[in-house]
Amino acid sequence: MSSEMTFGQPKGNSQPGNPPDRARMMQNLKAHPNLEYVSGGHERHKLDLFLPKEESEPLPLIIWIHGGAWQNGSKEGCPPLRKGYTDHGYAVASINYRLSGHATFPAQIEDCKAAIRWLRGHAQEYNLDPDRFGVWGSSAGGHLVALVGTSGGVTEYDVGDYMEQSSSVQAVCDFYGPTDLIAFVQTPGYTNHSNIHSPESKLIGGLVLENEEQATRANPIEYVSEDDPPFLIVHGDKDPVVPINQSELLFKAMKSQKLSVHFHTIHGAGHGRPGFDAPELNEMVLKFFDSTLKGNSGEKEPAQAITSESTAQAESRPDPNERFRPSFEKILIRADKDNDGKISAQEFKASPDLFKRLDRNQDGYITQEEHNQLFGIKD
Repeated sequence: MSSEMTFGQPKGNSQPGNPPDRARMMQNLKAHPNLEYVSGGHERHKLDLFLPKEESEPLPLIIWIHGGAWQNGSKEGCPPLRKGYTDHGYAVASINYRLSGHATFPAQIEDCKAAIRWLRGHAQEYNLDPDRFGVWGSSAGGHLVALVGTSGGVTEYDVGDYMEQSSSVQAVCDFYGPTDLIAFVQTPGYTNHSNIHSPESKLIGGLVLENEEQATRANPIEYVSEDDPPFLIVHGDKDPVVPINQSELLFKAMKSQKLSVHFHTIHGAGHGRPGFDAPELNEMVLKFFDSTLKGNSGEKEPAQAITSESTAQAESRPDPNERFRPSFEKILIRADKDNDGKISAQEFKASPDLFKRLDRNQDGYITQEEHNQLFGIKD
């Protein structure tokens, strides 16, 4: 059913906010790539599952749902994996779903729910705890994780296989996701999203303000109810793509239902940068998932509506000499197709002469040590 890759032990531990390099991180994983969660379905109906190599009791699972304006993006970029969550006792899944160019809403939420049901249906096989599933996403992925969280009891979006399994989750981390498309496209400064070429129009198959019923169906805020799981919502107040009122409206709706919700504003942050890779935010997200998915008391904490703030630190200007020193991690993400932590001649897409320079021992592979030696980078 799956292609499993097992890697050796890493050198040292990882901390969210200061994640390990990818080669060392991947050494500590069992990876199950391209699992088909809809049998005979669309080419996008696949997910990747990563498990700690050393595991005993069933694991809590964090599911990453990617962004990309519902029309781009893929499961390949997975922050929970990159930030070392498997080293903290979590299984991590990253899913693809049909984009708006393939199918309009509700295809996207149907796919997310199908993936969740599939993972629950295979929980015993992969040593997952079906009662401890969390979702995390940003932008369009933030919209979809919020919708997963609020529509847990909505059956119309559960279609396909594993219908005996629940598509509900126990925790939601929403980074700057749209929550009310009608309010969104009428927000001053964002009204260009009301045109026919906007991602929102492509998602629902027509102009938002001329298809309010369909737009409302896509709104996570529409389904907020007293049985929703805890939410962590994070948004920058200088976001030029998704107005911060989207998170403010969701927080207000959840607070009115006396739900557990934490809304964190990053002053000066845009649409993901700067501010969203700050160590304190990474620690906040880890603590959120630890408290919601790893609590051992069996007792649910009293619901709280919390707000907090931080300020994005200005990103330092890169040394102009560094522009010609590509990081090995970035090269791996782009080229390491078999996830073995090194680059073969077949995987390397730049010039053969550069490959020869990098492959210092001429064994047909580029390792991190060889890369760092050539560019004078110290570990």
